[in-house]
Amino acid sequence: MSADPPAELVEAARRVFGDRLPLATTYARLLVTDGVVRGLIGPREAPRIWERHLINCAVLADLIPKGAYVVDVGSGAGLPGIVLAVARPDLTITLVEPLARRTAFLSEAVTTLGLDATVTVVRGRAEEVAGGPPVAADVVTARAVAPLDRLAGWCLPLAAVGGRLLALKGASATEEVAEHREAIKSLGGSEPVVRSCGTGVIDPPSTVVEVVRERDVVPPRSRSSARAAGTGRRPRGGERGSGRGRTRRG
Repeated sequence: MSADPPAELVEAARRVFGDRLPLATTYARLLVTDGVVRGLIGPREAPRIWERHLINCAVLADLIPKGAYVVDVGSGAGLPGIVLAVARPDLTITLVEPLARRTAFLSEAVTTLGLDATVTVVRGRAEEVAGGPPVAADVVTARAVAPLDRLAGWCLPLAAVGGRLLALKGASATEEVAEHREAIKSLGGSEPVVRSCGTGVIDPPSTVVEVVRERDVVPPRSRSSARAAGTGRRPRGGERGSGRGRTRRG
């Protein structure tokens, strides 16, 4: 199938990708071919890759300041991380993904798209890389990863104090905020704000939950680990992250 944006979305694609639209089209081609074959994109998603995935993610760039360092958690096929790297060459982005087959695709895509100078791929879970590479981010992004309470627990430690979590969510965003605002506060996050991105560009607009990391909170597991280290005992279950590899690019 064609990887070009459908006629009704060409103007929207031009607005969000500008002169990098040909690069976005190359990425779309990777998704609808290799991405489908390798199980990263469902076959039914291929015909609507621009509407539901590329433009939906690209409008998130409106909330990200110029020159920011971004960590994308649970990148999967690169949504929204690679999309943001294509749309915003001023950003420096680390893609965090635990599954080897996905990090292999991400690394290949980064090279194919010529993004090696600005994009790094790290294999691991967000909670394993917190406190190590990557360094504290200005913005942490995530799309369709987990409910807000768990997502905040994984993502806020990756942000600098004053940095933000931008979580792409669906129609249930307001309900999630109501359910999890106290948990987010306990993790050092601000009152979550539900924002609409891409109004006038894509219909419906993308829904984003924004949380600022207001203070540094050490998770209970980390406190337990620190106490165990202080007494010469290892935490139960050994060291976290053992056996995991990393693919570094850029």
